[in-house]
Amino acid sequence: MAQEDAVRCLRCLLYALNLLFWLMSVCVLGVAAWIRDTLNTVLTLTAHTRLEDAAVLTYSPAVHPVLICVCCLLLIVAMVGYCGTLRSDLLLLSWYFCSLLVIFCVELASAVWTYDEPSVQRADMISLKFRMPNYGLQRYQWLTHTWDSFQTQFKCCGVIYFTDWLEMTEMEWPPDSCCTHQYPGCARHAHQHDLSDLHQEGCGPKIYSFIRGTKQLQVLRFLGVSIGVAQILAMALTLTLLWALYYGRQFQKPNSEATPVLPEDCVSIAATNGTTTGSSKYGCSHMMKGRTDMSAAQAELRDAQVEAEWLNAAG
Repeated sequence: MAQEDAVRCLRCLLYALNLLFWLMSVCVLGVAAWIRDTLNTVLTLTAHTRLEDAAVLTYSPAVHPVLICVCCLLLIVAMVGYCGTLRSDLLLLSWYFCSLLVIFCVELASAVWTYDEPSVQRADMISLKFRMPNYGLQRYQWLTHTWDSFQTQFKCCGVIYFTDWLEMTEMEWPPDSCCTHQYPGCARHAHQHDLSDLHQEGCGPKIYSFIRGTKQLQVLRFLGVSIGVAQILAMALTLTLLWALYYGRQFQKPNSEATPVLPEDCVSIAATNGTTTGSSKYGCSHMMKGRTDMSAAQAELRDAQVEAEWLNAAG
């Protein structure tokens, strides 16, 4: 009874861990997609600068293909583990344990290989100004769209201040994406009447903060560590469950071999009637007793014959 309760408890814990694997893997994929979208914008603005190298160094583990493949594989492995736990299948549970071990080793190796601190300073933000003169040109429409998207999303204007647009370009006022409430011509109206309608903070510090690490990156790191700890716990529970199931079945084999075998007549009677009635019980027991008495009589007769032969030989 105690062994059955322990097995039931182990199975419930593995159910919960597999459900946790599904939830955390989906969260990692969602956060990685969110970070990748913002990272593409930052890499476009910081192309061919030290900021680009620092951004790649910081976020390459977060959007690395290995991370995406591991999360997708973990969803499948968790499903196999759930099925193996439900059916108490030793083969599926063994495959589940080996898969978790391989995934954990890949995650650990990837984390060690890609871990490095980016070297970036605030003075590197000035290099962004040299990309501002291309804003609005026909062959740099992609850069124009990226500037507008970043300034709208992060609520910033220019690199250090909105006057960077006036210094580095031939524009008389900043782009409309610098406005707190955007509409066609809002920047010209704000520049001539009320500068408070423009974003006062530059985009340089925003990019610097993004490269040094964002809340999304911290959440992703927390999820990665949580998945690793859950994998270790799941592997330990799986080994314990495998041990309990294997030795439980080995313990049941001697008991099944020691079970008395009924005569064929009694087996056929039980199979025909479905249930064993009182008369069939009495008949089977009487038959077994008769066979026992017959065997005893045969043994006595054989002993008597041996004794007679021994006396004749002695005479």
